[in-house]
Amino acid sequence: MPDLDELKSIVGEDFLLTDPDRMESYRLDWSKGAGAGMPLAVARPGTVTEVQGVVRWASEHRIAIVPRGAGSGLSGGSLAVDGAITLSLDRMRSVSIDPATRVAVVEPGALNAEVKRAAREHQLHYPPDPSSYEICSIGGNLATNAGGLCCVKYGVTTDYVLGLDVVLADGTLVRLGGQTIKDVAGLSLLKLFVGSEGTLGIIVGATLRLIPAPAPAATLVASFPTVQAAANAVVSLGSRLRPSLVEFMDNYAINAVEDFREMGLDRSAGALLVVQCDSPGDARAAEMLVVEQICTTAGASEVFSTTDPDEGEMFLAARRAALPALERKGSMLLEDVGVPVPRLPALLDRIGAISAEHGLPIPVVAHAGDGNTHPNVIYDPAQPGALERAERAFAEVMQAAIELGGTITGEHGVGRLKKSALADQLGPEVTALTRRIKSALDPDGLLNPGAIL
Repeated sequence: MPDLDELKSIVGEDFLLTDPDRMESYRLDWSKGAGAGMPLAVARPGTVTEVQGVVRWASEHRIAIVPRGAGSGLSGGSLAVDGAITLSLDRMRSVSIDPATRVAVVEPGALNAEVKRAAREHQLHYPPDPSSYEICSIGGNLATNAGGLCCVKYGVTTDYVLGLDVVLADGTLVRLGGQTIKDVAGLSLLKLFVGSEGTLGIIVGATLRLIPAPAPAATLVASFPTVQAAANAVVSLGSRLRPSLVEFMDNYAINAVEDFREMGLDRSAGALLVVQCDSPGDARAAEMLVVEQICTTAGASEVFSTTDPDEGEMFLAARRAALPALERKGSMLLEDVGVPVPRLPALLDRIGAISAEHGLPIPVVAHAGDGNTHPNVIYDPAQPGALERAERAFAEVMQAAIELGGTITGEHGVGRLKKSALADQLGPEVTALTRRIKSALDPDGLLNPGAIL
């Protein structure tokens, strides 16, 4: 057992947790993945220098490090590892806005919502919009290349990263990029660390691109008799428009939300689409007319639209409530597979067949406009064989996405829960290349061991 006194001197006695009861809340993420270990300690540094000190100490003693943000991850990427240091960045929360260059300079513990609020004070906007934006950290968003509801128009986290400060496995601090919008000097190392889930380095700062605040969105809600009808509408939308948001909920998810919090959704609908357009001026109204026409042609049984921001936010609140609502229906394995938009109907067909075959509900909510779906396998852990059936269904959903030319994860990351399927998607050559990059940057394998590979 290494002496922890030196580690205490680095971060301060109050910010090195070793008592199992105090460390308990740092063991799991939102996936509640089985197999989480008990860390040797939880270090909560408050500065970049302290992060470097912890990493150097761990490197010297050959002790693994699990970086952690707000713990809102859904793929087990920050689950604690036995005998490792959990490095929590939750104290590093500063946010600074430079309106002249339209950038935010942030520390990793800052919440997505805090960055949005700070930008809004300067009539600016930070677009990446995970459903958990109120509780997820920018560091976690960067680690998983998080997406969200507005990705269909505005893109994902990596599209807004201009610079990163990263502590490498030996404690070296590297600064990549900066405030320049266009910069092609050298290899694109900046993008290498976004989405690396703490396996290549620890992100301790970021320079994020901001955009002018968009016009208020108009919102359309369409009820469909079947999942397929809604999916066909999404495909048609993608070929004609670029809405700022296209969200999907199937019947099970609709009813789960209504059971959780009555919001006036149509319980009889086979599926629901929530679509927003935020183009300025008359273009917004013209786009909404096209959306309504597409939904009606696809078979929508009811279409409602509004330009009232508060009314629109009510429908988005229903969509954001889907995950906590579904969690009340039983234990759950969380998916986020994606396919090219034209193959969305085929993916939903496959998920329905997998659900029927295994006798388990697999409700789907989706950022449908970019083909990123969240099929969630619900099971009763007290029922004999239910977990095994759920795990088979989980694996088959990932395989279906791969066979349709898609991905096992659109925004949650691979973490520890999906790594068994990663090689099937990447193939042997890319898997080997990934291992070589990991070995080059972390030769002792100390950074987030067990995640991704």
